[in-house]
Amino acid sequence: LRRIERDLHDGAQARLVNLAMGLGLAKEKVLEDPDAAAAMVEEAHGEVKLALQELRDLARGIHPAVLTDRGLDAALSSVASRCTVPVKVTVDLPERPAAAIEGIAYFTVSELLQNVSKHSGARSASVDVWRTKTRLLIQVWDDGGGGASLDGGTGMKGLAERLDAVDGLFVLESPAGGPTTVTAELPWRDRSGARG
Repeated sequence: LRRIERDLHDGAQARLVNLAMGLGLAKEKVLEDPDAAAAMVEEAHGEVKLALQELRDLARGIHPAVLTDRGLDAALSSVASRCTVPVKVTVDLPERPAAAIEGIAYFTVSELLQNVSKHSGARSASVDVWRTKTRLLIQVWDDGGGGASLDGGTGMKGLAERLDAVDGLFVLESPAGGPTTVTAELPWRDRSGARG
């Protein structure tokens, strides 16, 4: 049940919040710039379709289709393409991790990029994913104003707790004035379940 709650928060709920914000902006532009408003509504229509697909996937108890079908690189690139700032994604994994680890990595990056979009004031961001012998490492960086904290809101704290529950690690560096760097570590398990 808690996994479903987390997946809803990190996936469809976050997408729907962005959708509501986008539609609000489109509403404001209807009279002054109808073409821009129409483009925003068209983009929102696509976001609704993606949210519906995520909800269907969740209802079936599986990961997002792009993650299941194409892996972490494609899934994170898809998430990054929806961020409000340009995001460079680099995934250097010689093989796919276990589905559970891959899912946690996906939802961690999704939440962090939502925070970049909503709170950072950044102009650019990056996501790097790689593995050591025993760990999957994720680093999300943005050039925003910094000041993020584990004490402000539930998002960052929830991520730290989620990673801790699977023997992971969450390190937030966000001095006032920026930049912000989040490093997340997960235990490496391959598709057969073997540890690194």
